[in-house]
Amino acid sequence: MDTNNNNNNHNDNNENNNNDKSVNKLPFQFASSWSPNKEQILLEPFNYLVANPGKEIRSKFIEAFDHWLNVPKDKLELITTVVEMLHTASLLIDDVEDNSILRRGVPVAHSIYGIPTAINCANYIYFLALNEIQKFNDPNMYSIYTEELLCLHRGQGMELYWRDTLTCPTESEYIQMVSNKTGGLLRLGVKLMQEASKSKMDEYVALVDIIGIQFQIRDDYMNLQSEKYADNKGFCEDLTEGKFSFPIIHSINKDPNNRQLINILKQHTTSIDLKHFAVKIMKETGSFEYTLNYLTQVDQYVRDMIQKLGGNPKLERIMDLLNAKA
Repeated sequence: MDTNNNNNNHNDNNENNNNDKSVNKLPFQFASSWSPNKEQILLEPFNYLVANPGKEIRSKFIEAFDHWLNVPKDKLELITTVVEMLHTASLLIDDVEDNSILRRGVPVAHSIYGIPTAINCANYIYFLALNEIQKFNDPNMYSIYTEELLCLHRGQGMELYWRDTLTCPTESEYIQMVSNKTGGLLRLGVKLMQEASKSKMDEYVALVDIIGIQFQIRDDYMNLQSEKYADNKGFCEDLTEGKFSFPIIHSINKDPNNRQLINILKQHTTSIDLKHFAVKIMKETGSFEYTLNYLTQVDQYVRDMIQKLGGNPKLERIMDLLNAKA
């Protein structure tokens, strides 16, 4: 028997059978493209927040630092867009993580669109912003973007850890966290501007980092002392969030044997009376006075740095607005 011939015939038959088989049609069709309508659905929480704008302080900082850096207009506009996108997206996440009620005087986005949709939208914006970065066609821009987004999440992560474990940080630990979280997007803007203008001045990044710390500590103070702030976010909202802010940290560390304030934080209280009592404790430990003195020292340091760099009228006007006593 010719086994080789039989094997060849068998293989030929298999090939013929395979050729005769037709591919069945799929029971569905792929959409031809991503539609603008679907895009708007995903962006609804983002657009809701954009429609209720804040002070746009980050855009103002970018404009002010351009006094020194002279970035080409098209690149400056793109940098501003990226930073504002990231800031708005981070607020969507912050409000979920802090269980906030109000943002800029209106209900938080996730109370309207739901937590999953708000989170997905924020994450989507992070990648849309990264997509904008590619327009620079500069690999260094990607590195800057990644580095500062990592810092932002490190800062946020530590703040959440302290809150959820009821761990009061030291003042220096808090400053490091603020540098990562609040300073991150400010540094991102200045670093991108430096890359776009090919400036190598390290002092600009150092300056905006300190301003970011001042900005957050002022925000901490205003949260507990400003009536206008209460209208936008709620009275002493940091106490409801259980947040270890700058005055709260000072008060707890000033009198560690008195656990009243840390226990109030633990309750995530909405009680106005209890919040007034917490504020009274902080006044007794001199924490608000300490915070104002701290801000005054930092403010003077920043203004000295501005003059050392040749002066900057726009930045000086922003610093006037950041005066907690104003």
